Amino acid sequence: MNSTNRTVLFLATLIAGYVCSPADAQQAPDGKLRIVVFGAHPDDAEYKAGGTAALWAKQGHHVKLVSVTNGDIGHWQIAGGPLAQRRAAESKAVAAVLGVTSQVLDIHDGELIPTLEYRKLITKTIREWKADVVIAHRPWDYHPDHRYVGILVQDAAFMVTVPFYCPDVPPIKNPVFLYSSDGFRKPYPFNPDVAVAIDEVFEKKLEAIHELTSQHYEGGASGSVEHVRSVPPEADVAGRKAWLKGKWSDRQSAEADRNRELLVKLYGEEKGKEVKYAETFELCEYGHRPSAEELKKYFPFFGK
Repeated sequence: MNSTNRTVLFLATLIAGYVCSPADAQQAPDGKLRIVVFGAHPDDAEYKAGGTAALWAKQGHHVKLVSVTNGDIGHWQIAGGPLAQRRAAESKAVAAVLGVTSQVLDIHDGELIPTLEYRKLITKTIREWKADVVIAHRPWDYHPDHRYVGILVQDAAFMVTVPFYCPDVPPIKNPVFLYSSDGFRKPYPFNPDVAVAIDEVFEKKLEAIHELTSQHYEGGASGSVEHVRSVPPEADVAGRKAWLKGKWSDRQSAEADRNRELLVKLYGEEKGKEVKYAETFELCEYGHRPSAEELKKYFPFFGK
C-alpha cells in the first residue's frame, strides 16, 4: 500500500469515528447489555463475577471474561506454554457453562506492567466489545498483575471515548466502570455500591469453576503434593464438587452477610434478608456515574 492510500485509509478511519457517534457505536444490534470483566489470570474474572455473569447471560446480555495474562506460571508443578494452553482451555470451559465469551491475552503471568502498549490493548478490547459495563480489580492488591490490571483499566476509562486515540477502533461512550471485591484495607477498603444475589445461579457457578482444575483441585501456584492428596481424586467427580461447594458456600455466603444492608436496600427487606450468596462490586468514579435508577438498568436483577 503506497503512502497516499495509507493516508486515505487513516483519514477514513478517523471520519468513521465521528460519523458513528459514541452512542451509536455502543448499541448492540439486539439492544442487550454488553459487559466485559477483566481479571489478571484465567480464573480471576470467573471467581469474582461468575455468578453475575451467569445472571446477565440468562437474560440474553453479552458478557466477556478476559484474562489479561495467560497464567503460564500459575502452578506449583508445571509452567510455560503447556500451562498457558491448559488454563486457556479451562477458561473456555467455564465460559461454555456460564453462557459467556472467554478471552485470554498473550501476556506472561507475573510480567504485566502498565505500559502504553498495554493501555492501548485494553482500550481496544473494551471498544471492540462495545462495552456498557467494565469490571476489573482494584489497583490495590497483593499481586502486581492484579494491581496493574486495575491501573490499566482505569487508564483506559477516559481513552475509550477519544476518537484520535487508537483510531483504528471507533470510540464508544464512557461505560460504567466497577471494581470487583477484595479484602485489602489500605489505602482504603473495598466499599461496594452493588450487591448481586446469585442464589439462583450458585450451582451453575460451581459447575463452571469446577472446570478450573489446575487452580482449586491442584492448588495453582500455592499448591503441593499434600494439597492434591487432600482433595477427592479426579475420578470422584461428585466428591470433588462437594469439596468445592463447601469452600465456595462459605465464601459467597460471607460476602452476602457482610453486605446484608446493601442487599436489603437493593432487593427490598424480605428478599434482601433471604439472600444466601452474593457477589459485590464498587463503582469507579472514572467511568460513567449512573444514578440509582440507571444502575438498575445495568444490573437488572434487583427486587427479583
